[in-house]
Amino acid sequence: MDSKAKLGALRQEFTSLTASKVVKETWRLTRNSTLHGNRSRWLLFGPCLLALAGGTSNRVAAQGSPGGMASSQSTSQASGWPRIYAVRNEGPIKLADAVQPSADASSHPSQTPSYLRDVLPVLMGKCSRCHNEQARFVYNWLDYRTAFADRWEIARRVWDSYNGAYFKESMPISNSPESLAITDDERLTIRNWVYAGAPRGVAPPEGAPKTKAEKTELGRRLFSSICAACHQPTGKGVPNVFPPLAGSDFLNADKNRAIKTVINGRQGEIVVNGLRFNNSMPKFPLSDQDIASVLTFVYNSFGNSGIEVSGAEVALLRNQPPDVQGPSAPQPKSPFE
Repeated sequence: MDSKAKLGALRQEFTSLTASKVVKETWRLTRNSTLHGNRSRWLLFGPCLLALAGGTSNRVAAQGSPGGMASSQSTSQASGWPRIYAVRNEGPIKLADAVQPSADASSHPSQTPSYLRDVLPVLMGKCSRCHNEQARFVYNWLDYRTAFADRWEIARRVWDSYNGAYFKESMPISNSPESLAITDDERLTIRNWVYAGAPRGVAPPEGAPKTKAEKTELGRRLFSSICAACHQPTGKGVPNVFPPLAGSDFLNADKNRAIKTVINGRQGEIVVNGLRFNNSMPKFPLSDQDIASVLTFVYNSFGNSGIEVSGAEVALLRNQPPDVQGPSAPQPKSPFE
């Protein structure tokens, strides 16, 4: 049987198989083929996968574009083959479901995500350990202009790569605390923001001064979305990596130092509950009231002192120079001095 006849037979046979069976069976046949060399193998292997989306079987779905504007029967005009973006599931292949969300939020103006209201909290909580103002080799996504310029790469890495539709590694990096904390809804929010034109929007108004209970509730939400990826929802941190906030002597000893840490970030070694931690915490573009709220929540949770932080305290310390950190920071005297 010549190669053209073999290809036709493979097309007809593979349209009813699952993804894993297609890959295994195609590779087995091409390995045993009289055609030798990687190029010849992939000339058969590639069209066989395309046949999955091009066959008449109703079990196979293909999507013309991640934006959802093409139907499942759309084809590439140049080649006549539907475009394939992802193969993730082991059951009958449904490529459209793997990448395209069931409801496109960008089609509803009232639900269009904006950077300041929807995207920035996700970036602060799930991406800021690398993409921050102090970063030297990666972009600072906490700045709107930078994030807007890099918006398509953000969408590809956060949404497409996660769904197997882009060749680069997904972000946040696999198995990192951030990748375990980010939800599919947060990934979809970023994707929809980019496809809606990446609007900046306006930050939610701070409103009148809040009671301690109101600040604690707002702080709980901020902590869950921004801080919990590293310090963990329990506040116990990650041993040898991220210091605990639960019952932290470092936190409870100096409220002003805690406020300035959230304002300015912190680098270098610290000692918390007798254990040394040497990592970096970026500074976050949070308002005075947001910082007061999240610290009030932390101080009133996890067995801490129960004190309250006000927005006025944060505003006062924001205008002061940051604490000296790192090797040049003042070191505690040895008991032998």
